[in-house]
Amino acid sequence: MLGILARTMAKDLWYKVKPCGRLVRPVAPTRIPGRYLSHQEGLPKLPVPSLQQTCERYLATLEPIVDEEELSHTKELLAEFQKAGGVGERLQKGLERRARKTENWLSDWWLTTAYLDYRMPVVVHSSPGVVLPRLEFSDRQGQMRFAAKLIAGVLDFKTMIDNETLPVEYLGGKQLCMNQYYQVLSSCRVPGLKRDSVVNHAHRSRPPTHITVVHNFQFFVLDVYNSDGTPLTVDQLYMQLEKVWSSSLQTNKEPIGILTSNQRNSWGKAYNNLIKDKTNKDSVRAIQKSIFTVCLDAPMPCVSDELYHSRAAVQMLHGGGSRWNSGNRWFDKTLQFIIGEDGSCGLMYEHAPAEGPPIVSLIDHVVEYTKKSEMVRTPMVPLPMPQKLRFNITPEIKKDIEKAKQNMNIMVHDLDVKVIVFSHFGKNVPKTHKMSPDAFIQMGLQLAYYRMYQRCCATYESASLRMFKLGRTDTIRSCSIDSANFVKAMDDPAKQKIEKVTLLEKAVKAHRAYTDMAIHGQAIDRHLLGLKLQAIEDLTSMPEIFMDTSYAVANHYNLSTSQVPAKTDCVMCFGPVAPDGYGVCYNPMAEHINFAVSAFNSCNETNATHMAQRLEEALLDMRMLLESTPKAKL
Repeated sequence: MLGILARTMAKDLWYKVKPCGRLVRPVAPTRIPGRYLSHQEGLPKLPVPSLQQTCERYLATLEPIVDEEELSHTKELLAEFQKAGGVGERLQKGLERRARKTENWLSDWWLTTAYLDYRMPVVVHSSPGVVLPRLEFSDRQGQMRFAAKLIAGVLDFKTMIDNETLPVEYLGGKQLCMNQYYQVLSSCRVPGLKRDSVVNHAHRSRPPTHITVVHNFQFFVLDVYNSDGTPLTVDQLYMQLEKVWSSSLQTNKEPIGILTSNQRNSWGKAYNNLIKDKTNKDSVRAIQKSIFTVCLDAPMPCVSDELYHSRAAVQMLHGGGSRWNSGNRWFDKTLQFIIGEDGSCGLMYEHAPAEGPPIVSLIDHVVEYTKKSEMVRTPMVPLPMPQKLRFNITPEIKKDIEKAKQNMNIMVHDLDVKVIVFSHFGKNVPKTHKMSPDAFIQMGLQLAYYRMYQRCCATYESASLRMFKLGRTDTIRSCSIDSANFVKAMDDPAKQKIEKVTLLEKAVKAHRAYTDMAIHGQAIDRHLLGLKLQAIEDLTSMPEIFMDTSYAVANHYNLSTSQVPAKTDCVMCFGPVAPDGYGVCYNPMAEHINFAVSAFNSCNETNATHMAQRLEEALLDMRMLLESTPKAKL
C-alpha cells in the first residue's frame, strides 16, 4: 500500500500567516545569521502516539468501511498485537528510541517511502498542478511581458528566503516549521534505477544565479542577476525572453524533456544512458541547478469559457500530450511556471521537497507582485545572449523519447479532470452556521460519494504536521461513524429534518476533532506506517495487522482530497491515487469555492463530471437543510 500512499500527499492545508506577516519585502532586508536555525531549534519534536490509542482509533476508522466479519477478525489481530511484551510493544519501543535519536522520526522515512521509492511517473500520479486566473493577453508580447514580471516576482520572494526575512507562519498561536521554504528553489529530483534522490543547490557555497526557460521543446539558461548581484529588472528579463523566443522558432526538435514523464525505473535507465555524453550531462546539470523553470507554452486547443478551467488544469498537470506541450517541461524540476501564449497561466511542482503552503505563499506573493506597475528604470547595459542547451540524440535516446511520448499520450487520454467554480456560496455559509468550512465541504464529499455508490469509502485529507520540526503531513480520515450516520440519514424520508441537522453537526464536529488530533501529531496513519517500517528495519516478520484485508481497505483511498486555501483565486489539481478513485482539491474563497475533480477514464465506475455535479448538489442540499430547519434559525 506504500505506492498508494505516495500520491496521497495532497498539499498541506491548515496554515496561515500571522496578521502582521503581509508578504511585503522589507525595505532593507539583512541576513540575520542563524535566525532560521534558531527558529527551527525552538520547535518541538514529532511525538510518537501511544500504541493503545492508535489501535483504538484505527478500529473506529474501520467501522464505516469494512464488514462486521472483517472488523471482528481485525479486533483479534489488534488484541494480539498489543499484548504485553508482544510484537507491538517491541516495535513501539523501537520507534520511541528512533524519536529520541533523530530530529524527526518520520521525515526521512516519509521522503523515501512516499516519494523517492515510488516508481510511477511523477506526472498525474504525484505532481500537482495549479491553475491561476486567466490573463488578458493572447499574443507572444503579452506572454513575454507577464513571464518577465512573474520571474521578477519569484526572485523578490527568493530574496526573503535568502535573507531569512520570511514571516513565520502560525497555527493556533504556535509557530510552524519553515524548512520547506528552503527546499523549493534550486532543487530537482534525480531519477535512479530503483530509488530517486533530490538535489538542492541553494545551500552550496556558490548558489545558482540562473533559471531555465523552455520554448518549443528547447531549453535555455537565463542568468537572472547582474554582475553586481542585483536581479534583472522586468524590462531586462523581457528582452532576454525575446531572445529566447527568437532563437527557438522551429518546433521540429526532439522533445528531450518528455523523458522526465516516464515511469521512474525506465527514466532512470534512459537518464544513465543520456548523461554518458558530456554535452548532455552538462545540459541536464544546468536544468537541475537552475533556480526554477519557466515554460513558454504554445496555445492549446480552443474551448468554451465553461471548459477553459478544466483544459487549463490538464495543461498544468501534463501539458496535453506530445502533440501539445508535454515536451515543453522538465517534470523532475521542483518548480515549473507555465505561461501559455493564449493567456493560460499556472505551475506544477514536484512533490518530494515540499507540501502546498510554501508553493501557495509564493503564488500569492508573485500574483500580487505582477499587478504592481514598474517603477525601476532599466540600465542600458548589454546583456549576454541566453545560452541554449544542446543535446546529442543517439538512436537509443530517440527510441526512449518515442516510448515516453506513447506513455504520456496514454496517461493524457486516461485522465479526466473537471474544474468547477461553485458560485452559490463559499466559506460564508458554513461560518454562519458556526461550522468549519473545511469539515462542511468534506461532509459534502462524503454525501456525494454515498449517493453515487451507496457505500462509504476510505477518504484521505492531508493535515499539516508543521507544528513540529521538519513536519510534513498526516491523514485526516474524513469518513467516520458520524459522517456515515449523516449521509445514510440525509436521503431517508423516515428521518426528521431536525435529526438530520443534528447528525450533520455531529459529523462536522467529529471531523474538526480528528483534524485537531492530526495536526498535534496524534493521528493513526503515520504511526502505523512507522511501526510497519520499524518491523522492516528490525528484520522481523511482518505483523499480521499489516497483512490484514482491513489494512488494505483502509489504505485504498477512493477519495483523495485536499484543501489548499490561497488568497489568489486559483485551484490546485492532482490525479487520483487509486485506479477506481477520485482526486479532489479545493480552494474555499469567501463567497465561492474552486474545485478540481479528477478520475481515470479507464475505470467504468468513476466519472469526474458526475462527481462534480453530485458534490454541487450535496452542498446545496446541506445548505437548504440548515436554512429550512427551525433549529438552525435559533
